[in-house]
Amino acid sequence: MGMRKLLGTAALALSLAAPGVAGAADPIRIGDINSYKTLPAHTLPYRQGAELAIEQINADGGVLGRPLELVSRDDQGKPGEAVRYAEELFVKEEVVLISGSLFSHVGLALTAYAGQKKRLYLAAEPLADSLVWQDGNRYTFRLRPSTYMQAAMLAEEAAKTDAKRWATIAPNYAYGKDAVIAFKEVLKALKPDVEFVGEQWPALFKIDAAAEVQALEALKPDGIYNVTFGSDLAKLVREGNLRELFDDRTMLGLLTGEPEYLDPLGAEAPEGWIVTGYPWYDIDTPEHNAFLEAYQAKFDDYPRVGSLVGYNAMLSIAAAIEKAGSTETEALVEAFKGLEHDSAVGPITYRALDHQSTMGAYVGVTAVKDGKGVMVDWSYRKGEDYMPSDEVVKTLRPAEGG
Repeated sequence: MGMRKLLGTAALALSLAAPGVAGAADPIRIGDINSYKTLPAHTLPYRQGAELAIEQINADGGVLGRPLELVSRDDQGKPGEAVRYAEELFVKEEVVLISGSLFSHVGLALTAYAGQKKRLYLAAEPLADSLVWQDGNRYTFRLRPSTYMQAAMLAEEAAKTDAKRWATIAPNYAYGKDAVIAFKEVLKALKPDVEFVGEQWPALFKIDAAAEVQALEALKPDGIYNVTFGSDLAKLVREGNLRELFDDRTMLGLLTGEPEYLDPLGAEAPEGWIVTGYPWYDIDTPEHNAFLEAYQAKFDDYPRVGSLVGYNAMLSIAAAIEKAGSTETEALVEAFKGLEHDSAVGPITYRALDHQSTMGAYVGVTAVKDGKGVMVDWSYRKGEDYMPSDEVVKTLRPAEGG
């Protein structure tokens, strides 16, 4: 072997072993727990967004010179399964933290697990307010704008209308209950003369749409605040359209404008509802354009909210590890407090007080275009503008929550 070839081979070996090269070191393993079979329309895009972010991070050298690796488990929408897999991921797979989860009751179970076991959990998608407030702890952080934040965005819009008599319909579990409480609280503060004339609480994914529509109509409200989603939303919209429930009423829909739930309705999508959602087709910012182009190139598909959340979640994790300079749990917890980083929706920060990120949401009005539901007249609402004050949060969150 010639001297030049020998030196070249040695240099290659050194470069592969160097800490600045992601492929040289053992991967940093990230645990991913989600309801992939139970609600694939939301969770599969989430995983795709996460995979895209990890691919980009690793192509750029990884984190601390090591590549990230996602290790996934399906919780089947069951809290017990989620906790079982969390333990398995930490003990057998040696992940440095767990992330993901969709349903609030699953997220709350993982929150309790994280606090008890002193293991880091980034709740990417669950929206229940108690996750970072009443049940919050040192080891749990949340990415998505909470139920309170998104409900406050819609309450702000509701206060601008003439509607005074309001009815609500929400799934009967943590997320739905929090969504109604928050909406009532904020709307009453903004418009004290409103009246809430009734509440409907269908079981999650077991809605009797005909009975619910009949009950809502009997209340004669000026406005209806809807929190149902998925198949429940589809049934409610179809039955409501049939019985003209939505005619001449102010309609609000929490999450209704998200492609995961709006797209399946096609031309039956409701029109004129004020909603939170994700108008991916109409957002024109440098950071989102870059995300959209990369996502479509990799998956030959358009992103959903889940895609956006999965992508931003991995960016948060990478930023926290970089800031901590370590994968040790306590160092990562401290790094997440006050963590700031760029994302596909712009800069976000994790508030140190309650571990809630400032990722915002898009608020607009539903319409039907080319046989599909879309959002028009929308704007991006920054999450920090809809968070309760520090003083309020301190009354809600346990002092030992960290």
